[in-house]
Amino acid sequence: MPVHESYDAVIVGGGHNGLVAAAYLARAGKRVLVLERLGRTGGAAVSAQAFPGVDARLSRYSYLVSLLPRKIIDDLGLEFAVRKRGVSSYTPVERGGRATGLLVTRDRDRTRESFARLTGSDAEFDAWQGFYGSAARLAERVFPTLTEPLPTRSELRERVGDDEAWDMGFERPLGETIERVFADDLVRGVVLTDGLIGTFTSAWAEDLRQNRTFLYHVVGGGTGDWDVPVGGMGALTDALAAAARSAGAEILTGHEVTAIETDGVRAEVRFAAEHGAGAVEARHVLVNASPEALAGFLGEAGPEPAEGAQLKVNMLLKRLPRLRDAAVDPREAFAGTFHVSESFEQLEAAYAEAASGRLPSSPPSEIYCHSLSDPSILGDELVREGYQTLTLFGLHTPARLFEDGAKARLLEATIGQLDGYLAEPLEDCLATDANGEPCIEAKSPLDLERDLRLPGGNIFHRDLAWPFRTEEAPGRWGVETGHANVYLCGAGAARGGGVSGIPGHNAAMAVLEA
Repeated sequence: MPVHESYDAVIVGGGHNGLVAAAYLARAGKRVLVLERLGRTGGAAVSAQAFPGVDARLSRYSYLVSLLPRKIIDDLGLEFAVRKRGVSSYTPVERGGRATGLLVTRDRDRTRESFARLTGSDAEFDAWQGFYGSAARLAERVFPTLTEPLPTRSELRERVGDDEAWDMGFERPLGETIERVFADDLVRGVVLTDGLIGTFTSAWAEDLRQNRTFLYHVVGGGTGDWDVPVGGMGALTDALAAAARSAGAEILTGHEVTAIETDGVRAEVRFAAEHGAGAVEARHVLVNASPEALAGFLGEAGPEPAEGAQLKVNMLLKRLPRLRDAAVDPREAFAGTFHVSESFEQLEAAYAEAASGRLPSSPPSEIYCHSLSDPSILGDELVREGYQTLTLFGLHTPARLFEDGAKARLLEATIGQLDGYLAEPLEDCLATDANGEPCIEAKSPLDLERDLRLPGGNIFHRDLAWPFRTEEAPGRWGVETGHANVYLCGAGAARGGGVSGIPGHNAAMAVLEA
């Protein structure tokens, strides 16, 4: 049971954003209580031993870090580190009857050579440099605003100060820009994937959901780098929980909030736990859950859920598979993002199939190997024997398609697409667990809804919002609700989505200003 009857702030949910808010508020001298439904903190940012008897702790749900500001790490004194990936991506393809591909690394000359090998000239590489130069200008100007009061559209545009970059990011459908800038279908697809992670939409959608997703995937850290969390995602949330506790926050797991009543000045938060029901009083309530859950706590009508559209697969391998493209070392190909069936035409075809109610016949996905950058997630014996992890994220598979047996069929088709680029079947490389079963687990949107209560399995809780003030996010920090002392500090807040801690930071700032 809670130690006190009344708190300055009660935080509903012990995911990473809730822990960020708790740490900031406790460090400011507030009496803080975190109530978490599950028996652990971390939400979707956790590490777990996914396979029985196997000494490997995988980032079971979220798995890479891009949007977490250095400011939050420094402010909270977190003992947490990330590692840069030397390879950005590798995208295999067959052309002219030969296996080839596009390798994008931090080495400009090697990347240029790979573009020329694929396309026959430097034209696409030069276009790539120009396009991502504009993206970099967006990143370095937009990212610092994410932990500041929410700007208006005109204020953000003035901050960007680059009409070309603004037009690309905020005005025209991403597909239009991609087709204008690039000629090669494979290169076009590599660019488009950043607009589709966890978002079921077309490159040409007029609501620009693809642009919003693209923006959040290229602004992180002001560089757009997607970094590997040392020790896995659980290392981050463990560090956040430790920071919150050391500052004086009280964290109770196994306590499920059932209702919130507020008059705008004081609130009562009711909860259920194994030992029975209870309630605490709070001056402020911060909800690290979905907008739908927030409405349910308040007894109000909630928004329509925006369903998720991804397949997450965790694997442990005895060795990395050999590639049909013998010019590329698998240790490089899988160190970054390995794109499978993600040309522009393939992505749009998969979207069209899924939109019509069918699982994609050539499901697109992207893969990376955490253990190449951070072997600490594996036991010493596994490291000595050369074992590696693989994380696969499939696109364009909305929750509505996962009827009986659909997940198994989709997993088989997805691995089949990958096998088309390998010199040996992935199945031959899979490790086995203590029961002799292959070390592979798949999570559909329905699994995420059941395990984590993500509405529709949407990893962002809802469609990502623009990082400026709108009718849906009219408040000063983008975390305000219709109740003066209740704040939304989860991924569904403005400038939420991904593992960032930004909504948690911004909700704490709103409380401290109140």
